[in-house]
Amino acid sequence: MNWLKQNWIRLLIIILMLGAFADNPYSYYQFLRWVTAIASFYLAYVTYNHNRTGWAWTFAIMGILFNPIVPFYLERETWQFFNLLVAVIYFVSLFKLKVNEN
Repeated sequence: MNWLKQNWIRLLIIILMLGAFADNPYSYYQFLRWVTAIASFYLAYVTYNHNRTGWAWTFAIMGILFNPIVPFYLERETWQFFNLLVAVIYFVSLFKLKVNEN
């Protein structure tokens, strides 16, 4: 249960990214942008404070890509590639990145 408590944010992003492959209303993708940007910037901050600068840069770049304030406008196929890539990165981080997020 402690593992789930520490990794729920990353699991949520993985589920949201995989859910983006379905035919969803536009509001889903807006929600996806907000949650992904906030989670990515938060994890960039946490990993930076734990001297994991490679992970910090990775999460920061994902936060910038998904930021809803100044959005990138890409084709659906391009977004699907990035959604899958982000899901894979977050999945790998579950096993390779051990930091206390609290």
